Amino acid sequence: MAKQSILGRIAQLAKANINALLDQAEDPQLMLDQMVRDYSNSISEAESAIAQTIGNLRLLEQDHREDIEAAGDWGRKALAASAKADELRAAGNTTDAAKFDNLARVAISRQLTAENEAKQAEPTIASQTEVVEKLKSGLEAMRGKLGELTAKRDELISRAKVAEAQGQVHDAIKSIDLLDPTSELGRFEEKIRREEARVLGQQELAASSLDAQFESLEDVGRQAEIDARLSALKSGGQSAVTAGPITREQ
Repeated sequence: MAKQSILGRIAQLAKANINALLDQAEDPQLMLDQMVRDYSNSISEAESAIAQTIGNLRLLEQDHREDIEAAGDWGRKALAASAKADELRAAGNTTDAAKFDNLARVAISRQLTAENEAKQAEPTIASQTEVVEKLKSGLEAMRGKLGELTAKRDELISRAKVAEAQGQVHDAIKSIDLLDPTSELGRFEEKIRREEARVLGQQELAASSLDAQFESLEDVGRQAEIDARLSALKSGGQSAVTAGPITREQ
């Protein structure tokens, strides 16, 4: 996977508008689950690619340091060889002096080669460093987006469970409304009231019957008194009428 394609993919995923995607989804929870899986896989791939890119950059940096060190080392060798040549030449040994001058030239040539290699590597190191920083930044953005996705999914699942529970409560309330137990209690109470009224009627009827019996007893006594006065009237004359109430013998 090329670094540019990785960088483009990271940028695309990091900029994804979760809310807009959810609005278009037929099943938001399933879509979020799939997005979490895709992001997790992409992050894993990106981490592997970034690690490889960083590793390559560190190798370039190491080679650059070695070239710089080599250039310095060859520069010191060239300086030492030149100094030795000057010393031999001053002593009249031109032959050996020429040999050390040649050694100095060889050292300078290698110094230049090392310097050129180091210089040529610097733009690549700079661009690779920039790419690595962008990849790291994009990876952090993807990790943040993954956390956002996970939180959104958990929130959606929680809301779905709440909605389901509310639906069950609503269904239970509807069932209670359809089969209202208070209506049965009302009918039962009305039945009891009718029974109580019937008992009250029976009691009132019984009381009326008892009063009638006492009244009949009073009528019997009155009739007996009338009969006694009539008998006294027949036997005693007018005086019996005003004689006052007749008392019965005990």
